[in-house]
Amino acid sequence: TDTSNGVFQGCFVFKSASKKRKRHIGVGGYLVDDSDDNGSDRFRICQKLWETVQMNTEVIQDQLNKKILDSLAEFIKKHGLGCSSDVWRQRASEIPTAALMLGVNVPDHAMTFRSLCNLLQDSVTPFVVSVHAKECAAVKLLIQKVLEQLMGSGVSVDEEKEDDTALLQKTPCTISALCQWYKTVTKVGEDENINCSLPVVVIFKYFEAFNSQVLQDFILICSRYTQELPFVFIFGIATSPSAIQHRLPHSVSSLLCIEVFHSLSCTQHLASVFDKLILNSQFPLKLSSRVIQVLVGIFLYHDFSVQNFVKGLQFSMLEHFNSQPLSVLCCQKQEALLSAKTLSKQNVERIRHLPSFMRYVETQEPQEQVRLLTNDEHVKEVCQKLLKNLHKYHKNYYPVLQCLHSLTSSLPKFPLGKHIRELHVSCIEKNLWETEEYDSALQLLRILAKDELVAALRKCAEILKSANTKRMQNALQQLEDFIGRLETLEDSSGNGVVSAKMEYQRTDLFQLQKTLLEKESRRTKRMNSFEVLRSQVIDFIDSLVREYLTPAEFQPLNEVCYYSSSGVLRQRLNVTPRTSIQAALSHPFYYLKNASLKTDAGTISSAAPDLCIVYKLHLECGRLINLYDWLEAYVTVMSAAEDQDTDSEECGQYDSLKHARFIQAVSEMEFLGFVKSTKQKTDHVARLTWGGC
Repeated sequence: TDTSNGVFQGCFVFKSASKKRKRHIGVGGYLVDDSDDNGSDRFRICQKLWETVQMNTEVIQDQLNKKILDSLAEFIKKHGLGCSSDVWRQRASEIPTAALMLGVNVPDHAMTFRSLCNLLQDSVTPFVVSVHAKECAAVKLLIQKVLEQLMGSGVSVDEEKEDDTALLQKTPCTISALCQWYKTVTKVGEDENINCSLPVVVIFKYFEAFNSQVLQDFILICSRYTQELPFVFIFGIATSPSAIQHRLPHSVSSLLCIEVFHSLSCTQHLASVFDKLILNSQFPLKLSSRVIQVLVGIFLYHDFSVQNFVKGLQFSMLEHFNSQPLSVLCCQKQEALLSAKTLSKQNVERIRHLPSFMRYVETQEPQEQVRLLTNDEHVKEVCQKLLKNLHKYHKNYYPVLQCLHSLTSSLPKFPLGKHIRELHVSCIEKNLWETEEYDSALQLLRILAKDELVAALRKCAEILKSANTKRMQNALQQLEDFIGRLETLEDSSGNGVVSAKMEYQRTDLFQLQKTLLEKESRRTKRMNSFEVLRSQVIDFIDSLVREYLTPAEFQPLNEVCYYSSSGVLRQRLNVTPRTSIQAALSHPFYYLKNASLKTDAGTISSAAPDLCIVYKLHLECGRLINLYDWLEAYVTVMSAAEDQDTDSEECGQYDSLKHARFIQAVSEMEFLGFVKSTKQKTDHVARLTWGGC
């Protein structure tokens, strides 16, 4: 502020506007504008893709977890149902326990536990309990939770039709009561000689979060009833098996018969999701290289959560369909062509302004350029042709990408990346054949031995068999011809050829470079038949790369299906908490998207939440804030919302409701860490942050 001119900054109150826009809530609570001519179509396509992503993600995780879940089911069957076996008699005083190592990607564990519960209830036993640490702060609460989940679903209603809650209230929360109920449900009498019974499985979600003393007491209690109740424990562990020894003393852990089960790593899970969702020509939405780097970066440097990666993919989908009106063409081929025929005049103009379409127009003849810029019907016809070419591009792109990755993933030092997503990012952001990494990969391929080359080409042939385009089938025929010619060569033709993999294992990088230079210098010499044929094979692979792995931005109408706003994605998913909180409190319109919350600089909207009003008022204070003055300013702002005259005497008055709302807002400010109570003055609070957002 400039004090010499007598101008000071301050907050000014204005009444909220009553303008309303016609909107409705779409997928994930996202606001969709009804005024757009194709808003409903975009919403329908987005909702369909959203459901596809959700379903495919669950199917992929079930497939990846099938092996370990089946192993857990066999473990429970062996120990829970094998009561008459010698193993059970030897371990009669122990509780069978499965230590399930799930990894640090905690957000993904919920789906795994849900699948595990469903599998056990369907194929092993109906008595499955899943407990969480936050619900079991004491042993009594833990036992009560176990009884509620078991007896609440297993006790039949008596003649008086009492509900399960009434039965639970009458039943004491003890393991002995559970034993009596278990005998009643399974019809096991004292005089009956039944050697096998259904096990009672207790799943401890997030084992590390449980109180150690609670676990110890519960295990000690359950160990006394092993002859009456066939308990089986499952510990969901995120760190390492040593967590059991760290949390349980030897006297308690010795009561457990522990077997460790390891799930697949989160990186393997991400690779499967990436291959089957993103690297799939049938999935209409595509991601640019920077968007993929943002999503993978958040995965690798934050939580290793595949579920959060999928949420980022879904947010990209929402943002693309919300911000790109032409995303109505982002769907399957037939549906996209049908939409192109019925484009509105407004969308035709939007197509003309696309950068990729403008580049396409510049490459046409002058007469064609005039038609594209003036004739709307001709633009629709050309749009259909370009969409067909875009779908063909994707159908040819992914098989060739997989072939190149299968050839180079076994090379030393992984010149083109270990994972296929790294190769995909390189291909869609630049011409791959112009990079040094690609030249190094080709040089290594040119010194492969015969057996390794044939094995690699067979993998490529299997990949191309799944492609259903004519060009890929022609490439497959040429590739099979090369494989046949290589197999018919005499074994002596490959003598003297050193395998790149074996050479790398025996020598260092200097020796490998020396070998490459020697091979380069011998090019002028006469090559044998195998070397000539190997060179032809590598040249054929190089021609496929140059023809089909061109960057996506060179394809006309690529903006229709490619989401490239990496800055928006990073701003939404990878934010700093303090900056986000200050932005939300200073500018609530930024998040709530309510027109009445729009304000000018230095003003406060009376329609804003109480917390936002209190926060803006506290920015005008110094280190110590007088609570009474703060309350008076808050009441002044609220009076504007009630259409009271700010100059009248009633404006400064407040009732108990306003007082309570103010106290609640101040408490929330203290919880967020903006203010704290101080002993210097009882009616003041100390400010903890300085500077705005």
